[in-house]
Amino acid sequence: MRVKLLSALTLGILVAAGGFGSAGAFAAAGTQNQKVTKKAKAAPKPATKKTAAPAPVKKVKAVAPADQWQATRQLAVASSAALVVEQGGAEPIFQKNADLVVPIASITKLMTAMVVLDSIPNLKAPITVAEDDVDYLKGSRSRLHVGAELAREDALLISLMSSENRATHALARHYPGGLPAAIAAMNRKAAELGMFNTHFEDPTGLSSNNVSTAKDLAKMVAAAHRYPLIREFSTTSDAKIEVSGRLMDYRNTNSLVKVPTWDIGLSKTGFIQEAGKCLVMQARVADKPVVIVLLDSQGKLTRIGDANRIKRWMETTQATGVRKSRDV
Repeated sequence: MRVKLLSALTLGILVAAGGFGSAGAFAAAGTQNQKVTKKAKAAPKPATKKTAAPAPVKKVKAVAPADQWQATRQLAVASSAALVVEQGGAEPIFQKNADLVVPIASITKLMTAMVVLDSIPNLKAPITVAEDDVDYLKGSRSRLHVGAELAREDALLISLMSSENRATHALARHYPGGLPAAIAAMNRKAAELGMFNTHFEDPTGLSSNNVSTAKDLAKMVAAAHRYPLIREFSTTSDAKIEVSGRLMDYRNTNSLVKVPTWDIGLSKTGFIQEAGKCLVMQARVADKPVVIVLLDSQGKLTRIGDANRIKRWMETTQATGVRKSRDV
């Protein structure tokens, strides 16, 4: 309405002044209308102050006790498969390829020891090393010559402490029903413990067909820890054993049992080429009883290094706070 009124007034002024003809007046009025319209359209809008959008609220949740270690810091181990689990717990504190089925070498000897003790043998009775106990598969060495005689209890000690293959094989061969019965008992006990990805073909672990997973072995370690003799023998640092009337020195294959900062309740090492260096332990770390499984470590000290890294990691995360929160 304002544009039309302005046009009429402008036309009247021009006609009255006599400055234009009728056509010129209309043209001038039209031009003025366009300028006014454009000016009106070009008028800037009043500036408005922009308000910043509120930052999104991050949701957090409390970390479950079994996950508290993972929430604080990452742990890297060199072993191909590894597992750390609180003894009696179901959730892992740390795991790496824990379901991978791999050869387990002399970790096997823990199962051999359990089935031997389950048969309630006379531990003081002597057993004799025979030709059948010699390792012709891998050619591993032994200081027990064919015909050597030692107490069953001492054979069990050096089997667990020093991973003595001939002593272990002799124990299984003297099992009620002989070696086949001993191996059958080992596989049967594995099934009873829920070790469904585990299989044994020999009592020593020299066969690469003795296979398991880190998760299965954690169950076996927890079960073996219930045997007082296995706890004692596997953590003995060194001992003198009477063999055929002569004393022989043996040492533990796990150097950590002699380290005062470690509180180890059960230990077993293992090695064959197909399995790499292996180590299982029950230990108290950061005030927690835990089972540690390390499989297929390459290098002489890798498994020991991994165990020490796990210990430091747990102690560090425990010291920095028991419970943590993490972003979802």
